[in-house]
Amino acid sequence: MAFLLARANALSLSRVQARLKQFDLNTRSYSVLAVAADDARPTQRELSEFLRLDPSQIVALVDQLEEAGLIKREPDPRDRRAKVVVPTEAGRSLAAEARLAVSESDREWFSALPPEDRDRWFSALRSLASDPAAD
Repeated sequence: MAFLLARANALSLSRVQARLKQFDLNTRSYSVLAVAADDARPTQRELSEFLRLDPSQIVALVDQLEEAGLIKREPDPRDRRAKVVVPTEAGRSLAAEARLAVSESDREWFSALPPEDRDRWFSALRSLASDPAAD
């Protein structure tokens, strides 16, 4: 099963990556921008934990998005030593456009499945992805 999941993931990411190219984003930078645009105000540590990326990768992605004017770092009101990642207006706008493109890619890819299978698939994925014990 792990091989099939990895193969499906690779195919899906390839399609999404092709869509994100028009926004000068890749799947990782899009993920950071999308989380920031959801007004979660995550710290870099929280982004690292949520996206399951090494903290050094998050720093590089945040630096890249900040340099592009899409996000900014602000002091965390909960912890003066930390910074939260927030979208700029340009970042919020680009995230919305990119989210539509990603959704369209997903719709096209999953259209091969009957609706009831698609619903079961998404339900199962949500359960697996939200399992806090899945370290």
